Amino acid sequence: MTRLRDRLPAGGGLRDEDWADRHRLLTVLLAVCMVLLTVFGVFRAEHPRDLLLIDGMLLPCLVGAVRLANRRARSIVVALGFAAASGGFVALCHGLTEAHFAFFIAVPALALYRDWAPFGGFLVATVVHHAVFGAALANHTFSHHQAQANPLVWALLHGAAVLAAAGFQLIGWRLTETEEKRAQENLDDSQAQLSVAFDETPVPMAMFGPDGRLLRTNPAYRDWMRLPEQLPDEFGVGDLPLAAIDRDEPDILRMIAESREPLTVTRQYRRTDDGSLMWVQTHASGLYDRDGRLRLIVAHCIDVTATRDHEAELSYQVRHDALTGLLSRKAFEHDLALLLESSAEPVSVIYLDVDRFKSINDGVGHGAGDDVLRALAARLAQVVPDGALLARLGGDEFIAALPGPSGTGLRVGNGILAALAEPLTVGGSGLPVSVSVGVTTAFGGVPAEDVVVAADTAMYAAKRAGGNRLQVFTEQLRVPVQEKLAAEARVRRALAGDPRVTLPLWFQPVVTTGTGRIAGAEALVRMRTPEGEILTPYHFVGAAEETGLIVPLGEHVLRSAVDHLRHWSDRLGYVSVNVSPRQLAEPDFVPMVAGVLAGAPGLDPSRIVLEITETALLASTVDVSERLASLKRLGVRIALDDFGTGYSSLTWLKSLPADIVKLDRSFVAGLAEDQRKASIISAVLWLARSLGMSTIAEGVEELSDWEALKAAGCPAVQGYLFSKPLPGPEFDRMLRESHESATTDGVHLNETTGTVLAG
Repeated sequence: MTRLRDRLPAGGGLRDEDWADRHRLLTVLLAVCMVLLTVFGVFRAEHPRDLLLIDGMLLPCLVGAVRLANRRARSIVVALGFAAASGGFVALCHGLTEAHFAFFIAVPALALYRDWAPFGGFLVATVVHHAVFGAALANHTFSHHQAQANPLVWALLHGAAVLAAAGFQLIGWRLTETEEKRAQENLDDSQAQLSVAFDETPVPMAMFGPDGRLLRTNPAYRDWMRLPEQLPDEFGVGDLPLAAIDRDEPDILRMIAESREPLTVTRQYRRTDDGSLMWVQTHASGLYDRDGRLRLIVAHCIDVTATRDHEAELSYQVRHDALTGLLSRKAFEHDLALLLESSAEPVSVIYLDVDRFKSINDGVGHGAGDDVLRALAARLAQVVPDGALLARLGGDEFIAALPGPSGTGLRVGNGILAALAEPLTVGGSGLPVSVSVGVTTAFGGVPAEDVVVAADTAMYAAKRAGGNRLQVFTEQLRVPVQEKLAAEARVRRALAGDPRVTLPLWFQPVVTTGTGRIAGAEALVRMRTPEGEILTPYHFVGAAEETGLIVPLGEHVLRSAVDHLRHWSDRLGYVSVNVSPRQLAEPDFVPMVAGVLAGAPGLDPSRIVLEITETALLASTVDVSERLASLKRLGVRIALDDFGTGYSSLTWLKSLPADIVKLDRSFVAGLAEDQRKASIISAVLWLARSLGMSTIAEGVEELSDWEALKAAGCPAVQGYLFSKPLPGPEFDRMLRESHESATTDGVHLNETTGTVLAG
């Protein structure tokens, strides 16, 4: 019995709305049957009471189907009604066999209830009808004689036939339940998976109705929104503790309804519960029915406040100078280009550079130097009008740009100079700082880079004029800049070619006063242009120093000088090479000199003299004594060039490991007629000898000055009196003639070179 029960349909399982639809259909059909039977009975009933009896049984069933409260009772009275209608139809047809088909039609109809009570009640009523009415009113139940003679047997046969027909309904019913169970299990699995994916995900998720009502939320969403576990039925979007910052932005629910496509929106909101600001990235998708109507909206919400804050911080760092908080160079150039394009007024650009900032760094330290820049930036921010662009370009350079009528830049620039008349407060004390200011005015259509260059050019003009002043840009100021650029291009072109041809060395002899022979020579670089013109260092060394090209240029000069010295090994004692401040500051300078010497085996390093000016010593940012000591360890000699022109010549002479002192021509010119110069020369010669140094007098052009130097005991001289700088081949001839014609009885004219040589 248990196995049989398990194979039979369980019944039930219909939702209330589905059962109501089926019950309504069967009730209507029953009413239609009653009407049709009444009409049919008017013509076929033998007596009116038969028709009244049938309608008397059907009408209470219809009333009960509508009025009864219990749905099973309502379905049972419908089943009994169909049994009565089928039996009445058989009676009106006087037991016609075909009339019994009504029972077989009613069986599948009542199976729609999927309930054993109405279905079984109909089957029982069918068997009872055939048995009772077959025995009592055989001629009204069966139309053939065998059935009328044996009504109980035929009642059972008809009941069995109805049961057999019902069996197929049971099978179909059972199969339907099995399929529905399987579908329900699949649905339960899907819902379980959805629940896990929805409820367990750490991403806040919510489902909204088209009207904005909140249908479902996961714990992450409730925790994020600080919502209770149970929400009111009418809780909607407007009840969330969020308020959009930009209230003009379209509603997300309306956007998803109109677009019918998934969308991603990032907006800033203010929490109404604590007032904090937050950025939320919402991914929303709509679910539509077959008719295209929006059923619900699924939203994934991600709090991207930290990401947006980080992006804003990175953007700020990219656009602002880390030290001062002002705009960076790149941001300023970008914003200046936009300002030039959009401004209807002229745009003034003000370029500033701190005067003698290196002295400030050296005097108070680099940390305090940073404090100076920060204080200066704060002072500039107070002076420059609101809305102007203000940036630190790097180092001690600042720049500002602002639109306004002509003269605005001049007015603001003078205001900056006036504001800096008061010392800056650095480390609790006042520090006087001055700046050089360049101003230019540009109109739309001018490239931002050109405007900055113009202001920079004007600033350099103010700095060359002594600093602490303002210079307005004019086209005449552009000429030195263009010359500098042209010089830089010439140096690059010369270095890119064959330097032995494009950058030849010329040599000026150094003559000993005792023997009249050429003891050494100073190597001086020249430049040969593509047109064959020979340029002096005045035309290119300054640009090379500023751009750093002096480093490869200086290496070429040293290598070429060593090659010439090896060529003149038996006729020339040494070659001196000038070293610039930029070269001396290079960390690879000493290794480079060592490499050049290593490439000249057999050459005595002491025959190489490196000339370093006092200017180079003052401008150098490295430990000069240590750097020169390293050079001395290589075996080369050091010459202190232009001695006497610096601020602390005697200090350098005492503290540096120099071998040679070169007297500047300002002390030599007019020496024979100036007794004070003679006293100074004598003192320097004595001091040099006492320190174990040799001395060379530069710039000797008059015979009388040479005689005075000789009388004072100066060991060597150099100047146009003996020879101007000569190309290598001409200097080679001078060396040969000097050896051949050297005498001991005075001075004579070298006929080949037109110079005076001592003998």
